[in-house]
Amino acid sequence: MVAFPNPPPRFVESRDDLGDIWEAARAAGVKPGTIRVWVCRGKIEPMDMGDGGPELFHLPTVAAASRVKPGRPKVAA
Repeated sequence: MVAFPNPPPRFVESRDDLGDIWEAARAAGVKPGTIRVWVCRGKIEPMDMGDGGPELFHLPTVAAASRVKPGRPKVAA
């Protein structure tokens, strides 16, 4: 299960909402290696466009994932 799932491809507003790993890193304010780590850890996932093309990311989803602080949430006292 992915923490920040992508919308179905039919709900993607425009091609401008998709980007390669470099554009995803730019949208999140991180390095491309961080995007790869997030994918491995299940935080985000590439879009499945079903065409066997390049790996693309939904940039609004990546940006939302970047706003979450790393680490474990604090337990309420």
